[in-house]
Amino acid sequence: MNLKEINSKEVIPGLHGKFIHGNTISLAFWDVKKGALVPNHNHFHEQIMHVIEGRFEFTLNGNTSIYGPGSVVHISSNLFHSGRALTDCKLMDVFSPIREEYR
Repeated sequence: MNLKEINSKEVIPGLHGKFIHGNTISLAFWDVKKGALVPNHNHFHEQIMHVIEGRFEFTLNGNTSIYGPGSVVHISSNLFHSGRALTDCKLMDVFSPIREEYR
């Protein structure tokens, strides 16, 4: 499988994802347009976010930081989080268990 062969889905305005699902995890590759907002939310999934390209402002449990290429953030289950793309970004998320809504 090659990412180029996977169709992209716009999940939130400016947030386009390509998804791969295993038995217990989901992998999301995001292309995020500058200015795109991820609203404050939480979910029971554990999540790890990796910033591949760009600068992404991320708020986790009320604490805001700016992350750049190579940054990795662990998001425990049920913690509130939100984000804003300061530039065009490429992000990768790993979720466990599977994000069924992304199938």
